[in-house]
Amino acid sequence: MPHEIPDVIRTAYSADVFKSASDMWQQKLTAHLTAVMAGQGPVLNWQEPAEAIAKARVALTTADQQAAQQGSPSPQDLLNRFGDVVDVILRSGQNLHHPHYIGHQVPAAVPLAGLFDAIGTITNQVMAVYEMGPWATAVEYALLDKLAEKIGWNSDQYTGLLTHGGSLANLTALLTARNVALPDSWEQGVPANTVLVAHSDAHYCVNRSAGILGLGTQQVVKAELDDRRRMKPDHLDQLLTTLHQDGKQVIAVSACACATPTGAFDPLDAIADVCEHHQIWLHVDAAHGGSALISRKHRHKLSGINRADSVVWDAHKMLFVPALCAAVLYKNRDTRFETFRQSAPYLFDPSSPGLAEYDSGMRTVECTKRAVGFGLWGLWSILGDQVFEAMVDRVFLLGETFYQMLQDADDFEAMHEPECNIVVFRYLPAFLHSANADEADQFQRKLRTQLIRSGQFYIVQTQLNNKAALRVAIMNPMITVDELHGLMQAIRSIGSQ
Repeated sequence: MPHEIPDVIRTAYSADVFKSASDMWQQKLTAHLTAVMAGQGPVLNWQEPAEAIAKARVALTTADQQAAQQGSPSPQDLLNRFGDVVDVILRSGQNLHHPHYIGHQVPAAVPLAGLFDAIGTITNQVMAVYEMGPWATAVEYALLDKLAEKIGWNSDQYTGLLTHGGSLANLTALLTARNVALPDSWEQGVPANTVLVAHSDAHYCVNRSAGILGLGTQQVVKAELDDRRRMKPDHLDQLLTTLHQDGKQVIAVSACACATPTGAFDPLDAIADVCEHHQIWLHVDAAHGGSALISRKHRHKLSGINRADSVVWDAHKMLFVPALCAAVLYKNRDTRFETFRQSAPYLFDPSSPGLAEYDSGMRTVECTKRAVGFGLWGLWSILGDQVFEAMVDRVFLLGETFYQMLQDADDFEAMHEPECNIVVFRYLPAFLHSANADEADQFQRKLRTQLIRSGQFYIVQTQLNNKAALRVAIMNPMITVDELHGLMQAIRSIGSQ
């Protein structure tokens, strides 16, 4: 019959097949996490890019070939293929839950948070207008209330949204700042004299935002840093005065809490004084360090953040939930519709104008947006503040401990005193003492490459004070001091080779 549902569709949508597949998925993923958390196997399953892409293509080709030979798969055939594909994924990627992953600012996410995220993914909860994602919207608003409370804002005055990652969050916040500073810029464009002042170590997405916003990357003015790589308020004051005298229009000052290279926290209270004096929007990129607000021990490092006009805070960093889940928060709710000034009559219902307050599509770059908050909301709902405070305190302590270990070692150089869980260092064995700067730099880079391809540990490289260096971001609260000792020994072993 022409209107019969094809068997392949029935099988793909079968709740019974889903049950069997999810049981298999649970068993395989549990076994994987058990092994990886115990430190078994490599951290990074290294493959050359071309090799990995070729393998991924083979899987697609194989599925088409089997369909051509056998027709629609039976439920059991589909389950067998499902299991094979899950195995490929698990043995081919980066193992962030491995205690030897000490690399980028991407966490070993709490597994339970992933289960909450999976509910939204499988049921495809999306947002743009309230009626499409009513519970996703409710969850988002509840989370924003919680985050704003930690910042110190009155729940009746702030506004905000969740979005896909810190780069998009910073772009959104700076777009709002631009439109507030230049009320006609959405319609008329940006005048040539417009600049953005930013922390000299600001994440590259700030420069990228300037390009997208029409300022141009060369119109990002770098604020001077002190010897701890924090923005200097006195220099900022002088800089803003000079820019004003030169006829420049500053849309915002973008501060860091904390900056990506070394984890430095800007003195936000003093910076807020300067911005208030010059009547300039203060934006704080707290993508990484915002979570310290939940720690009674470390929240003082963000003193003054409540005076910011906008704040970015990534939950998929130190709230330890799966990527991506980032918050953009504004102190003044009157700015909520300044980001975009558009109408979309096919989406927004004029018969219910009050619901526009809850239509995320009015305030985000995205139209359709996945329910990014389920993992964080679910985890917070079952464990409360205590789990986040404990995890932040744990990884900060490990950062301090690793710094002291480097200080105590003759063949390592700690390049800064850490304020959080980010530590930059160099390995300088005796045979490098007579090497020139270029040779020492090349050694650090080659050492790191050999280390990560060996599968023993995963760390990253950076450039600090014009020197090539090694960098760790301790994003797994389950690791111990033994792993840090093991990292140093692995570096020594590979370095000697």
